[in-house]
Amino acid sequence: MNKIVKIVFSTIVLTLFYFIWTRTTSVNNILVIAGLGLFVSIIYRNYLRSPILSPKKIAYAIFYVFYLFIEIIKANIDVALRVIKPVIPINPGIVKVKTKLKSPMGRLLLTSSITLTPGTLTVDIDGDTLYIHWIDVKDKEESGATEKIVSNFEKYLEVIFG
Repeated sequence: MNKIVKIVFSTIVLTLFYFIWTRTTSVNNILVIAGLGLFVSIIYRNYLRSPILSPKKIAYAIFYVFYLFIEIIKANIDVALRVIKPVIPINPGIVKVKTKLKSPMGRLLLTSSITLTPGTLTVDIDGDTLYIHWIDVKDKEESGATEKIVSNFEKYLEVIFG
């Protein structure tokens, strides 16, 4: 019975995300998406976990979305300025960073956030070590690179995912 509740909850959440994202009023669209959400939820039923929500986690999630948005804008401006300069000032390289996150979902969100931010790209993951391609390596040391790339994302994700 518990899996059925998780499947139904997951289907509702996926459908709500679609509804909020597209603001569709077409009942046919919503029914098709609900059907697809149900299909995806059934396929991934063994991986569904009930979130333990708290006001603190919800607040951190909201702040994280805003923080990520601001970081993406700042990185876009940085990369755009590099492109329009006559001599592109880059110092590319792959740096090794450590993450404190233990949750697979937290790590997934961290690596996705790093990759979404222009100028950085998650290349590989090996346990708690991430290899990041950085357009302008400012610190080759693991601790310095971790501080500059990972730590600000982690302070939110650690509260949300543990």
